[in-house]
Amino acid sequence: MADTRSEAQFRRLRTPRSAAVAGIVFGALFATSIVLLGTAIPSTTSEPWVRGGSKITSALLLAPLAGIAFLWFIGVLRDRFGDLEDRFFATVFLGSGLLFLAMTFASMAVAGSLYAVSRHSTGSPDEIVYFGREVMLHVNNVYAIRMAAVFMISLATIWQRTGLMPRRVVIATYLLALILLVIVSFSIWVELVFPAWVLVISVYILITDRHRSRDQG
Repeated sequence: MADTRSEAQFRRLRTPRSAAVAGIVFGALFATSIVLLGTAIPSTTSEPWVRGGSKITSALLLAPLAGIAFLWFIGVLRDRFGDLEDRFFATVFLGSGLLFLAMTFASMAVAGSLYAVSRHSTGSPDEIVYFGREVMLHVNNVYAIRMAAVFMISLATIWQRTGLMPRRVVIATYLLALILLVIVSFSIWVELVFPAWVLVISVYILITDRHRSRDQG
């Protein structure tokens, strides 16, 4: 009787099927925030930031929501690993994902600070804006992008060893990660590669999970 009560009271927590949508939400929101910032950030310091104020504000509002969705996406992936999860690669996978997220948030904070300086400064903020813009691009394109590449490599390695993903998906992930590792570019548009990859992977997971549940039903 005690055992029956125990099983009824303590059930195993399962990931909801809708959680697979988290990657799609992240890809859409993060890509949108990048596009908004890319079209609002001036190419020269002579252009005022206030002109792109609404785009910058929208990007800063979308970025935290994208970050929350990315955490859910990581949870979905770890749930699919189950007992097959390797401690070494899982640590690299989780650590690189969290570092990518932290650096992205830091970059967005710099963008918000630049916008505030441009709006409220009484003097010429050109030097401050230029410095902040370079800091933001370095955080994104040197560090965050590399962490995204490590995230993809560790995940592709887990997929290869466990067979959770088709070989073509693993190879494509390795190739994209290699590009992000070696590319030297301070264009903000390079960042679109990662959310596009997350979106494709999430759509694939969602489709395969639906087919699997339909077959089991």
